[in-house]
Parts: sequence; structure tokens; C-alpha cells
Amino acid sequence: MEPKIEVVHNCEGGEGQVTFRHLQGTCSMPEACKLYAEITAYPGSSIGWHVHNGDSEIYYILSGVAEYNDNGRVRRVYPGEMTYTSDGMGHDIRPFGREPLVFMALIIRS
Repeated sequence: MEPKIEVVHNCEGGEGQVTFRHLQGTCSMPEACKLYAEITAYPGSSIGWHVHNGDSEIYYILSGVAEYNDNGRVRRVYPGEMTYTSDGMGHDIRPFGREPLVFMALIIRS
């Protein structure tokens, strides 16, 4: 099964567009897996601030550097790093620098 490719403009109120390569079909826990995707964000784009309600989200950075806002604490994240946003908490992410940001996103229902 080929992954579904989706281009999202102003994702969660962010800037520009990001590309989702949906991989839910490969998730071994389909009832718990709300989203499993490889996401590409180009410089000038972002996933805007959003709060998770009834789920939590993990990002795993594959390439590029990101500016990541974890409940108001902004830090840079690099390839090989993982972030976690629990139920009731919020975050946003944007590429930092001139290189596209590529990361895996997994949203698990609570």
C-alpha cells in the first residue's frame, strides 16, 4: 500500500505548507494510532501552536534543525532527537536554518 501524500497549508495555524507522508497503515496498533507520518517542513513554514486533548505526540527528527516550542520553552532540536508532548500540553515546530526539516510524527490516543 502506497503512503498517502498530503500537502497542508497553514498547518495548525502555522506558516507556509508542510508535506505529510501518512504511514498509519504500517502502525501495528491501529486503534491507538491517530497519526503516524513523515513530515517535511521547508524554511519559512511551520506547524503552529496547538494543544493535545485526548492524545499525546512524539516527534523524531530525521534531518534538519528545528526550533521547537514545548509549552513556552523554546529550544533547538537536531537529527536523532525526540520530543514528547503529553495530553493537555502544547507545542509548535519550525525549521531553523536553510535546510528542510524532516521528522516522524506519532500521535497516540489516550
